[in-house]
Amino acid sequence: MKKSWVLSLIISQVLFVSCLPVVKQVFSYLHPIAIAVVWACLTILVILLVFLLRKDKIAVSCTFLKVLIFLYTVCLLILLFWRPGNQSYTSWNLVPFSTILMYLRGSGNLFVAFYNIAANIGLFIPFGVYALIKRGRERLLTLRLIIIPVLLISLIEVIQYITHRGSLDIDDLILNFLGVLIGYALYPLIKKVLLIAEF
Repeated sequence: MKKSWVLSLIISQVLFVSCLPVVKQVFSYLHPIAIAVVWACLTILVILLVFLLRKDKIAVSCTFLKVLIFLYTVCLLILLFWRPGNQSYTSWNLVPFSTILMYLRGSGNLFVAFYNIAANIGLFIPFGVYALIKRGRERLLTLRLIIIPVLLISLIEVIQYITHRGSLDIDDLILNFLGVLIGYALYPLIKKVLLIAEF
């Protein structure tokens, strides 16, 4: 297991340092905490992948997971609502897939388009994984696991619009919820790596 930890940390940190020149243009219009979020997500992803490939296990307490998801949620809210330069947004879009299709057609900056799609999906994957860890796989198809994420993401979108800290875009809702669904799909793989005490 020690080799898996060392390998994970080396790979994740090399990847993080390698990606910094590419992603630094995004940080100019995001809160500086984005650097910490990218670092943490990349590090955790690499750790999980290395442990999965090496068939090692990580013992994790429920308390640790709760603290981790709480800190992640706080960081995500900072990213969503506190942006540098007093940026203000007033636009809204209620036509499904119009923004996504605009990005996919290559309208505007390709890097910004990729970032917006990837970030809107990727940032919500941990919530899908955590929801199933907390509730158990047997409840995967319950309405609660569909309705609650949709309502919470919709609330975030509306608050962003009201406070002018983000645009109201149904495509953000679609991409965010897709991230949650990917989290649900990744749950069986995560369970192969994490040994978690029952909630």
